[in-house]
Amino acid sequence: MSGRSALGRRRARDGVVFVAPNLIAVAVFLLFPLGFSLYLSFQSWDLFSAPRFVGLENYRRLVSEDPLFYIALRNTAVFTVLTLVPTVGISLGVAGLLNRKLKGVGVFRTLTFLPLVASTVAMAVVFRFLFASDDGLINVALGWVGVGAVPWLTDPDWALVSLSVVTVWKSVPFATVILLAAMQGVPENLYEAARIDGAGAWRRFRSITVPLIRGALSFVFVITIINSVQAFDQAYALTGGNGGPETGTYVLGIMLFQNAFRFYEVGYAAALAWVVFAILLALTLVQQWLARRAEAEL
Repeated sequence: MSGRSALGRRRARDGVVFVAPNLIAVAVFLLFPLGFSLYLSFQSWDLFSAPRFVGLENYRRLVSEDPLFYIALRNTAVFTVLTLVPTVGISLGVAGLLNRKLKGVGVFRTLTFLPLVASTVAMAVVFRFLFASDDGLINVALGWVGVGAVPWLTDPDWALVSLSVVTVWKSVPFATVILLAAMQGVPENLYEAARIDGAGAWRRFRSITVPLIRGALSFVFVITIINSVQAFDQAYALTGGNGGPETGTYVLGIMLFQNAFRFYEVGYAAALAWVVFAILLALTLVQQWLARRAEAEL
């Protein structure tokens, strides 16, 4: 018995040794920054002087005194919708095509997944040249078919659409990978039975594929929403750090960056970060509740 207990203690000790580096990394790079940012959200700090406790003043000011917060919140909400709907729709269609055994599908898969390896900032810079009002390739191509130049980056509404296009282009490959993996797990005999019953391709997709990949769809919804609300690098590279023309692309990520690193109001920026976290948490919980409710009704 003593030999077994000694072996068990040695295994437990070895397990702790193996897990300890990961736990330390999580504590240092995740838990400590989270706790410190929460602490800073109740402070007034400019990076140079000592932090000064102000309680809930940062949150009160954000909600009741800063009109830019509601501009950023509105732009982020519109941007999220403009990104979420095309990302899910295109990813579903592309995953459905990639899931079929067609000639040349390997090349199509490679082209589909290429944006995954591209830097978001580099990609946004390339799109900035494509969206140029005068000599941008997109407006030149539109001119060939008789369509006038579109102010992609100079009009507030079009600038937000342009930002959504860039984000969708970057988001679709990842969402496609998730949905394709889920589709490949659907039993083939279900499709065979549906074919025997006379169901067409669209009916099989709607009645078999979509219900059986509901979990993957929920994950794609949540991740796309989170990425959209946290968008910063593509907005900064595409339309600059001032929020684009007439604050057309002034999203929450740009607002947080400005307050933290341009105005040096770190405590205020930390409060904004926690408000964004609360919004994301609420949206995720609502989406999860809706997904579970839909599954219960099946």
